[in-house]
Amino acid sequence: METKKLVMGALVVFVLFVIITEPVKAADLVLIGFQGISDAASAIGEFMTELVR
Repeated sequence: METKKLVMGALVVFVLFVIITEPVKAADLVLIGFQGISDAASAIGEFMTELVR
């Protein structure tokens, strides 16, 4: 359990470091992530629509 806390803490520190040192790059990565989620949701919606037809 202690290892999990250590890894999560290191991940949080790394994310904060990237956001502080390169905010534009961090924003681009978040945008790419949300675009991927949006594309996946759209594809699932299209699949379900075709499945019902």
